[in-house]
Amino acid sequence: MTMTVWQSIITIAVVALGTMITRFLPFIVFPESKQPPRFIDYLGRVLPFAMTGLLVVYSLKDVSPMTGNHGIPELIAMAVIVALHAWKRNMLLSIAGGTMLYMVLVQLVFV
Repeated sequence: MTMTVWQSIITIAVVALGTMITRFLPFIVFPESKQPPRFIDYLGRVLPFAMTGLLVVYSLKDVSPMTGNHGIPELIAMAVIVALHAWKRNMLLSIAGGTMLYMVLVQLVFV
């Protein structure tokens, strides 16, 4: 089933509006001149670590040590991520480097 032109325009407009609201609302509710509540400060400190933990669990949930490559590409990529982060302390470099290495390993090495 395809959408008409107007349905596509309305869909794009609603998605753009939703994106704008989620991007701008925190700055409207918590302006820089005003101290945010302690709970918001707490969430800002703990959520990055919680999200990282969730991503690790989600990434490894289907790895079975009893079949296939026994999780070897995942272990190598995780070790590289930890090493890169310990070396450069750059989250983007760590994640990008580990992801690229993992993709090379599963596409070319552990076929």
